[in-house]
Amino acid sequence: TRDRALNKAATWLRAGVYLGARGPAWSPPPPPALGVVGGVGAVTALFAASIGLVQNDIKRVLAYSTVSQLGYMFLGLGVGAFAAGIFHLMTHAFFKALLFLGAGSVIHALGGEQDLRKMGGLKEKIPTTWGTMLAGTLAIAGFPPLAGFFSKDEILWKAFSSPRGHWGLWLVGVVTATLTSFYMFRMLFLIFYGKSRMSREVEQHVHESPRSMTGVLAVLAVGSVVAGWVGIPAVLGLGIGNGWERFLEPVFENGVKLEGGHGGAELELGLMAVSVAVALAGWGLARSFYLKKPQLPERCMTRFRGLYITLLNKYWVDEIYDMLFVNRTKDLGNFLSRFDLKVIDGGVNGSAFITRLTGSISGFFDYWFVDFAVRRSDLIYYMSYPLRRIQTGIVQNYAAMTVAGILVLVSYFLLR
Repeated sequence: TRDRALNKAATWLRAGVYLGARGPAWSPPPPPALGVVGGVGAVTALFAASIGLVQNDIKRVLAYSTVSQLGYMFLGLGVGAFAAGIFHLMTHAFFKALLFLGAGSVIHALGGEQDLRKMGGLKEKIPTTWGTMLAGTLAIAGFPPLAGFFSKDEILWKAFSSPRGHWGLWLVGVVTATLTSFYMFRMLFLIFYGKSRMSREVEQHVHESPRSMTGVLAVLAVGSVVAGWVGIPAVLGLGIGNGWERFLEPVFENGVKLEGGHGGAELELGLMAVSVAVALAGWGLARSFYLKKPQLPERCMTRFRGLYITLLNKYWVDEIYDMLFVNRTKDLGNFLSRFDLKVIDGGVNGSAFITRLTGSISGFFDYWFVDFAVRRSDLIYYMSYPLRRIQTGIVQNYAAMTVAGILVLVSYFLLR
């Protein structure tokens, strides 16, 4: 779980976002390229957040949250806010690693259980895990003054005010922030609040994780709170405004230059208030659905059955991907396998059969004719025995045989 948390929160994200930010620093892309990046990022953020609304596996909720936050980062890159995208990457590393490790602590406490529907009422039983995961949830939901608020608000502000931004991108970001707050507090409430839905056997063995686990959670919880303070916006007048952007300015000095934006301090503060409001709205909706009126989720699932099934099945992306790519690749592989079996192997096996057949015929002829003649040389030896007896080399014997032959001929003619 620790390795997966580090990969999810750092390595897998950092590579793509880092390269996406550094690329324009060396070779500025044309504005249409940034527009594509921003649009894809916004769609990805909203798409994954909507899937996370109904997932019941604790790790699956966090996995789709990771995809959604990745879309947020690319939304920042797409509007030219490279420092904001990297800023959110940095803060996200803290609270997402915390949430994944916190999920591991919950799973450890429940003996391997990952289904949110089989949890509940764990706040008093694993208080350290609850406290740290609360910090991570508040951070990713965008509550001030936690880390996620400053980085997410900076992306939303740039999406609205940047020359390459658009109010539509900002609106998608706001909707995504609302959904993020909702499904993260949904997860928190289903784990730690309400009545216990655990089996009796599991509930009897619930225990807090050891310090080797909770200690790491505490460190990451501190980072989830304070990591965003390096990027407090100047409009708040705290003396360290936009320190993160100034820190990264030399990296992007050769990249795309934004010619300033539109909107003043009042507008920025107003949009910041909207960012806080949507975080509160997500919390309020989750609290109403899963604490105050726990029958509401079932009603909504019944009323909007089609939408619920669609989200639960992740828009059937896996099935569509399997149908268009995986299964077609399998079909191609099966075709090539049959071609190899029937044509390639058929030719090879056919030539081998012909070779074996001609070899068998040649072997038969060689064995029964050539070898037979060689092996039967003793027959010639015995057949030549009478001749060898006659050919003695003695003249007297030859003369006697000649006289005997003459006598035989004379006898033949006399007796006719």
